Order: sequence, then structure tokens, then C-alpha cells
Amino acid sequence: MKMNNSSESESIRVLIVDDEPLARKRIRDLLAERDEFEIIGECSNGKNAIKEIEKNVADLVFLDIQMQDMDGFEVLEKLETDSLPTIIFATAYDKYALRAFEVHAVDYLLKPFDDERFEETLNHVHKQIKKDQIEGLSEKLASLLSDFNKSKDKKESEKANKNKTQTYQKRLVIKSTGKISFIEIEDIDWIGAEGSYVSLNINGKSHLMRGTLKKLEEMLNPEQFLRIHRSTIINVSAVQELKPHFHGEYVVILKNGKRLKLSRSYRESAEQLLGGEF
Repeated sequence: MKMNNSSESESIRVLIVDDEPLARKRIRDLLAERDEFEIIGECSNGKNAIKEIEKNVADLVFLDIQMQDMDGFEVLEKLETDSLPTIIFATAYDKYALRAFEVHAVDYLLKPFDDERFEETLNHVHKQIKKDQIEGLSEKLASLLSDFNKSKDKKESEKANKNKTQTYQKRLVIKSTGKISFIEIEDIDWIGAEGSYVSLNINGKSHLMRGTLKKLEEMLNPEQFLRIHRSTIINVSAVQELKPHFHGEYVVILKNGKRLKLSRSYRESAEQLLGGEF
């Protein structure tokens, strides 16, 4: 492992890696109040982060987990774990994933973090670096990556097995006053949440059906229908193009001209289904 000589220098050299400018500025502003830390660079994507970390200049790296080109774990997998600086993960993962960080004693910041939490993490890491207490870093990161990869493989396997055995709905029945209508699933362009109803949109026309988006999603073939927002599902075959929006989000433009938001939290599933990174 890289020997850290920060205890003999005036400052701890910091690299900030995050694809959101506001997130980088947030860390920059908080570090500006601490003279013992020196920001030596910033990266907005995983590819550049790998290049900077490989220079072995930084003592401490704030590493965003969810970035557009690759996630923080993929960045670490491409590096030699025995020559890494101290890592502080910045993450929006749920409580189950956070438990993994805690089990492996890896420092993390849960977004959005407040000043107090930042200072707490910073003070802890500062003590580690100054005392050169980083001998176990490679083992911690290796264990963490192993657990996340096992979890990822398990989810993908379960999803594949489910897709092989499950039969999905081919048509929906809509009951309204005086009549019963049938809608072919493949004809639906997109589906939206409308309180205790869902809105089935076909060729510019909307049809309301009682139920929740979550329950309906379970009835749809995931190879054909994609959740792009907590309140929106689209038919992949109805997509015309994608356009970048703010903070890692995209606008999905359908063939009929309808514009829908693809939120950042659903980017990973969208990339898998639409066939690549964007």
C-alpha cells in the first residue's frame, strides 16, 4: 500500500470526484474552512478520476458512487487497491447498502449531508491519515467490493430467472360506467400515476384504470416497459430520443412528441434496457 506522508506535510491533499457541479462546490466550500486540507483537483467522471488517482498524489478522495459514465465501485475495481489513498464515499444508497459501508468500516457521506455530518467524517479521516492508520484500507475496500458484486450478481440472476418463468399481461380490462374496454398492452405508449388510478396513454389519448403503478409494473414485461420515474413507465418501442437535462437527468421524447423526465435514480435500469451508457 502507498505510504502516506501527510503527517510530515502541512496539508492533506484532497481530490473531489462527483459528476454534479453543485456537489463538488458543496465539498469545496466546507473544506475551505479547514486549513489542514488542500484541494488538488476535481473530476466530473469516473474515467478522469482513475487517471488522477493513479498519479498517487492525493491523500484523500471524496468519491461519488453514482456517476454518469461509471459508478464509484467500478472506479475502484480498475485501480490497484494496495496503492489507494483514503476514500470517503458520497452516496445516495438506501439503508441496506449503507449497512455494508458500516460493516466494512469504510467512511461515507449520505447525500444530502449536513455540515455536522461532514465535519464528523472529516475529523475521523483526518486522525486516520495523520496517524498513518490506513494499513487495512485495501482489505476493507476489497471486502466491500466483493459484497456489492455478490449482491449485484444475485439480483441479476433472480431477475433473469423471474423473466424466464413469469407470464406477463397481454391486455388490460378497463371498467367504466356502462361499458368494459380492452386495451392491448403493446399499444400503450406510456403510463402515469394519477392518485389511486393509472393513466394508460395510447396515441395521444388517456384511459384511466384503478390501481397503482407498482402493481401494474409487476404485470408488464420488463424487457418492453421501463420505469423512468417514480410516477412514469414507458414502452421502450415508443421512444424516439433522449436529451440531457439537469443534474444527470434526461428528457425522454416519444415518437408522438410527448416529453417525459427520466430521473437519475432510474438511469441504471434505463441503460441496461436501452443498450448502453448515455
